[in-house]
Amino acid sequence: MSGAAVEIIRTKDEETETVARAVYEHPLPVRLCHWLNAISLFIMVGSGLQIFRAFPSFSAKIPQKDLLHWPKAFAIGGWLGGGLQWHLTFMWIYIATGLVYLGYELFSGNYRQVLFTHRDVPGVWPMVKHYFLFREKPPVREAYNSLQKHAYTTVVVLGVLSVLTGLAIWKPIQFSGLAWMMGGFHRARLWHFLIMWAMLLFVFGHLVMVVLHGWNNFVSMLTGWKRDPEY
Repeated sequence: MSGAAVEIIRTKDEETETVARAVYEHPLPVRLCHWLNAISLFIMVGSGLQIFRAFPSFSAKIPQKDLLHWPKAFAIGGWLGGGLQWHLTFMWIYIATGLVYLGYELFSGNYRQVLFTHRDVPGVWPMVKHYFLFREKPPVREAYNSLQKHAYTTVVVLGVLSVLTGLAIWKPIQFSGLAWMMGGFHRARLWHFLIMWAMLLFVFGHLVMVVLHGWNNFVSMLTGWKRDPEY
């Protein structure tokens, strides 16, 4: 990773001396935004499902054709009003942390390590084969491989779309043009719902990658430093 701080760690006992590298992968603003956004996303999903329980359909209310009756145990808020309060409160935290993250990435140049570009396309399939078909792991040259870059770039796009569709649902009159672009209020609800599941799929894949890449990968998002990186 270009421009990254590197620290040499030496541990010594009576017979041997071990030398390890530590790379400063995650600056403080990135770590704060990561954890605040994760908490906000979890609460928004739960409260959003509570809101969905009040009208589990994507068509007109009359006649109503329910799609899915989501279990109350997996929803946050207790009722429609409670779900709305939780959702709208953490919506602002979600938006604020997203804007801070994007602003920091752009102005610091840190985005270069996670942005998926055309140069990363050839590296996606080898990583897919490694993760899902248990093939040999390609050489690691950067903090994030091509598949990780693809995932992290995609989730930023999904985050922006979740905000836009959410605004169209929240204020369909004030943002009537936005709602119209999405096919109307009911279609905007549908897009918002699908984006939520896409983001949950990302979270699942993200957790799998953390497990596969080891404990140091998790610790680095707490301290910023990653010990003995592969690159």
